[in-house]
Parts: sequence; C-alpha cells; structure tokens
Amino acid sequence: MRRLSLVLSLLVASAALAQVQELENPGVTSAIQDRPYRLLHELDIWVGVLPLDAFYVGVYAQLSYSYHFSDRFAWQVGRGAYGLAARTQLRGELERTFGVQPTANDEVQFFVGSDVMWKPLYGKLAVLNRAVIHGEVHLLGGATLFRFTNSGFRPGINIGGGGRIFVNKYVSFRFDMTHNIVLPTGGGTTSFGNVMTVNLGLALNFGGTE
Repeated sequence: MRRLSLVLSLLVASAALAQVQELENPGVTSAIQDRPYRLLHELDIWVGVLPLDAFYVGVYAQLSYSYHFSDRFAWQVGRGAYGLAARTQLRGELERTFGVQPTANDEVQFFVGSDVMWKPLYGKLAVLNRAVIHGEVHLLGGATLFRFTNSGFRPGINIGGGGRIFVNKYVSFRFDMTHNIVLPTGGGTTSFGNVMTVNLGLALNFGGTE
C-alpha cells in the first residue's frame, strides 16, 4: 500500500512539474528569417550567348525590366536583345569545301520577350565564416519574338531558370538560361526551331526594402 501511494505521489508531482514548465515555456516554434533584401522595380543589363546552333555562336547585349509582386512572384515585363554572329569552324569548312553561301544560314539578329518568374528558393551561405552571401533560385516561362536573317520574324515559347546573388539591396547579379521553341512561321519555314540563351546580368533594384 505504501508503494502504491509513493508511485501515485511521484506521478502527481511529475504532472505538476510538466504543467509548470509548459506555462513557463508555452511552446517551441521554428523561426524562419525574413528575406533581408526585397525587390520591387528591377532593371537588368545583360550579356549573353546563343550556343545551340552548329554553324554560328550568337553574342548579344540585352536590357530588361521586371516588377516584383512579392518575394515569390515577379513579371519580367519586357526584354530586348541585339546580337552579332560568330561563325563556327564547321560553317567555315562548309563554305570553303562545298561553296555554301553565308546567307544560307538563318541567324538570330535580335529578339524581344516577356516572362513570368517564380522564386521558390532563397538562402544564404557562409564563406569561410567571414562573409554571408544571400541568393535565390527562380524559374521562368514566357514568350519571345525573334528576328532571323532569312525567315524574318518568328514567335517562340520559352522555359528556363536561373539564380541571383545579392550584393546589397540595390545591386545583385543574375544568371539565367532559357530554351526557346520557335514556331514554324515566317519566311515559308515549316519546321520548329530551337534557340537556347545563356545570360549573365547586372541587376539594379529600385524601391525595394532591406
């Protein structure tokens, strides 16, 4: 009987102690830090390449403007690029060996477009315990209008993604890569085309907060 009373007393004391601890510390929650850099109006200055074609490599400069609705969603309202084509070794051999005319190859002269941006990932990295780098990863989807040397204007649908490294609340660096499926319209073209873009840009943020 004494043992039973002792066990009951220990149970009551343990329950009372647990209740006191819970009152002192009502719960444990995991805190997720807010983003220190918030974007609003973004102006980008880009350099890029079109690496997919076997006969030339396009090098271009691009300007773009984006509006950020929130930390997750943004609209790249407009982007425009103008490029120059550098011949590959394969194209030079075809022209020398088989007399292929340079105008026979359809090249991208310039293009404009617009995209929707989704930013699902944000994080920070410690570099040698001396500095902290903030960055994010985003996905892109939109439409592009290309101007080709032979087939003229042709629309395309693009998907892609990229990342951003923040310097401060005003400046960041972006890297984007997209794949464009060009529709078979313009200049009598009857087949789909593929244009890949690889961009590195300097982004200037206006109106955002820290």
